[in-house]
Amino acid sequence: MPARTATARWQGGLRDGNGTMALGSGAYEGAYSFTSRFEDGAGTNPEELLGAAHAACFSMALSAGLEGAGSPPDTVETTATVHLVPADGGGFRISRIDLATTAAVPGIDPSAFQEQAEAAKANCPVSKALAGVDIHLQASLKT
Repeated sequence: MPARTATARWQGGLRDGNGTMALGSGAYEGAYSFTSRFEDGAGTNPEELLGAAHAACFSMALSAGLEGAGSPPDTVETTATVHLVPADGGGFRISRIDLATTAAVPGIDPSAFQEQAEAAKANCPVSKALAGVDIHLQASLKT
């Protein structure tokens, strides 16, 4: 399995500085700043990228689990909402990630779907890497 890389460059102080992030694959490069992270400024931020990684990983894990259980999905759509809050003693921490997924899975029993969704939440590599974060899951079937 290949190791994946990403780079970040920051220039200046925290509030007046700015930076860029890039994926090693070349698929994305973008700006980030104090305002894009802590306010509503233009650009991305680490939490948004972490959310994208978690949503993608969870979606793939759920798809694999459903397929392995004999119910391959037509679609799995996941949104990850990452909550950054002040930390005790200063600084910030990610307190919670809310995963909201909707899947179209022909013929699956709703309880079997929920079981696969919980297993994907527990076992996707990004969830495992974020073991210190409270991860909430809302999973629903498309009708």
